[in-house]
Amino acid sequence: MTELFIGLMSGTSLDGVDGVLADFSTTPLTVYGHASAALAPELKSELLALNQPGVNELHRAALAANALMRVYADVVSQLLSRSAMAPEQILAIGAHGQTVRHQPQMHDATGYTLQLANPALLAELTGIDVVADFRSRDIAAGGQGAPLVPAFHQAVFGKSGQTMAVLNIGGMANLTVLGPALTDDVLGFDCGPGNVMMDAWCQRHRGLAFDADGAWAASGHVQADLLKAMLAAPFFALPPPKSTGRDLFSPAWLELQLGGFAHAAPADVQATLTELTASSCATCVRDYGFDSKQLIVCGGGAFNAHLMSRLQALLPGVTVQPSDEHGLAAQQVEATAFAWLARKTIRREALRLQSITGTRGARVLGAIYPA
Repeated sequence: MTELFIGLMSGTSLDGVDGVLADFSTTPLTVYGHASAALAPELKSELLALNQPGVNELHRAALAANALMRVYADVVSQLLSRSAMAPEQILAIGAHGQTVRHQPQMHDATGYTLQLANPALLAELTGIDVVADFRSRDIAAGGQGAPLVPAFHQAVFGKSGQTMAVLNIGGMANLTVLGPALTDDVLGFDCGPGNVMMDAWCQRHRGLAFDADGAWAASGHVQADLLKAMLAAPFFALPPPKSTGRDLFSPAWLELQLGGFAHAAPADVQATLTELTASSCATCVRDYGFDSKQLIVCGGGAFNAHLMSRLQALLPGVTVQPSDEHGLAAQQVEATAFAWLARKTIRREALRLQSITGTRGARVLGAIYPA
């Protein structure tokens, strides 16, 4: 009997919505379909703006959430059509929403995280149960609320007798370390910016959403002093558990770093931003990877050939490969993770994230919105 779930992910990079239809009744899991949809420029602009305080932001956030759910529903429709499935065959949709604020353990010691979504509207539009708001319970229990995907990485990439490292490079980058015993606690945490700074600089200077294959970065020269200044940000020195987002690594942060480097050529800045991601991630692998000889890379960063080559150069003795080489396409990993998390919620299975987010104990994450 099949166990069909849909996972939907729109990440910090704001490059669109990815959706996966997966069957968890098989070992390994079966992906029946993948679909994606770009965000309309005006919606992307509004979501970016909502990362900062602004006029009438509660009203604007509610409308942006509605618009995002319509994009989510379109991806669901694509998945069902391509897989010849009916809504009633899907047990639930796992919908991450769009993170616009992430401030765990701040302000009142609990803090908060905010993913824009309207799960009730998505359930209404699709006729399928929706699971959303995965991060809030973890934060309520004293955790960082992120990253959540390391638990999924263990389920799909873990190998008995072998230490494995998994690096997800989306808008932000996060590292998972899987121990040789599959019952070991999983270590996972955010490394720092993934694609977010590179994409923003490329958009600003070239009018392009991203630096294809990292070709522009490869044409420039890393500015050593600028890289050193960026890596001096306190976040990089924090021990795990830790998480971050656009609240810290924002255009304003970049402008502050560039204050003394106005002379730098745009291509050189792009090269330096790429090196920032590669260097900060490689340092995390060296410091916390427990001598793993394999680094599995997923997320949009896996498609950046220059970034992948820099990771390999910085990690001699470690085989750096996209997750495609390990059974799951790089662009599908995060969406599939939220399908898996939705299944956990529906089954009331608690996740042990103490070594990942710092939460006080195992918790069932997510809220269910029946169709």
